Amino acid sequence: MLIGAHVSQAGGLPNAITRGTDLGCRAIQIFNQSPRMWRPTAYSEEDFAAFREARSVSEIDGLLIHAVYLLNCASDDPEIRARTLTSLIQSLRVGDSIGADAVVLHSGSAKTGAVAPAIERAGELMCEALAESDHCPLHLEDTAGTGGTLGRSFEELGALIEAAGASQRLGICLDSCHLLASGHEIRTADALTRTIDECVAAAGAGRIGSLHLNDSQTPLGSNRDRHANIGEGEIGDDGCAVFLSEPRFAGLPCVLETPGEKRSGPTREEIAHVFALRERGLAARSGPVRRRRKASRQ
Repeated sequence: MLIGAHVSQAGGLPNAITRGTDLGCRAIQIFNQSPRMWRPTAYSEEDFAAFREARSVSEIDGLLIHAVYLLNCASDDPEIRARTLTSLIQSLRVGDSIGADAVVLHSGSAKTGAVAPAIERAGELMCEALAESDHCPLHLEDTAGTGGTLGRSFEELGALIEAAGASQRLGICLDSCHLLASGHEIRTADALTRTIDECVAAAGAGRIGSLHLNDSQTPLGSNRDRHANIGEGEIGDDGCAVFLSEPRFAGLPCVLETPGEKRSGPTREEIAHVFALRERGLAARSGPVRRRRKASRQ
């Protein structure tokens, strides 16, 4: 598992690598444009080359781009759809240019309308964006289930993938906070296994491609998206250790989006703590196997 954090690329794309390295990350996630503006950032080939060079001499192996929150692929407003499409295409093209593992997307919201037509609208727009880019994958993030947001269930994620053409470039980004808030128990190994089995059954094998690790301020089934620092929420250190050691997550980029101190994002200490939690989780999973083997020799 490639553990890391969402970092700023302010001042130039290579600065994201520097910030991730300073935090002790193996993976980073960035916005490719200001999260508060529709206008995409105009990068040059020199910008992309500088980023690739900085990454090549770093320990950063995982790279995610998070599409900005303004996007709503499910909107029926022509202007919002046009802006969403332009921004999503740009995100995927930047991903092509810097070798991102994926663009992570909140698929959108049906607001107060019917869900099925919203899924079809979202799928149509995502399919068009994929056709206007080369190879960067698009990972749809599960949601906590607030309001009319799409992706609150694995069935909705599967339906979105089908509506977008079921391309091999389409995958899922699972967020631990969102899973718990939407009613999926993930805090024990058996419960997490059942939850991931449900995801695979609904969305297809091989679709889980990236992870967000966040503790949750709100309890199981709350349908509220409130991130907490690792170990300080309803999931807790033990639940996070379980999530981090899930065998089917091995090798995936896993980034923190936690508030951090003074809401300045994940700290180096929190990243180091997460690495230690993964080791704890792996040891807990392998412990019973070792005991059974020892008993069989006696």
